Amino acid sequence: MLIKRDVLEAIKRGEITVQFRRWKRATVRPGGTLKTKVGVLSIGRMDPISVADVTEDDCRKAGFEDKPAFINWLATMKDGELCRIEVGYLGETA
Repeated sequence: MLIKRDVLEAIKRGEITVQFRRWKRATVRPGGTLKTKVGVLSIGRMDPISVADVTEDDCRKAGFEDKPAFINWLATMKDGELCRIEVGYLGETA
């Protein structure tokens, strides 16, 4: 799961707690971790979700201003099943 540096920093600060990805096959698992440039992230709950079911709150938790901004971003992503992923920062190492 590739995450841009500014998003990683926001996760580290606790400002972003959700990520969205479209996958044909998930590259992380619930309860797992992900090593990144800023440290280790925890991967929490992962749920398939339709665009219609994504809430404004989900969008803000993912760092978007609103749902239209999320939809614009989503239009740039590859095809696949949309997934809502809870993320957190664990620290420099795990």
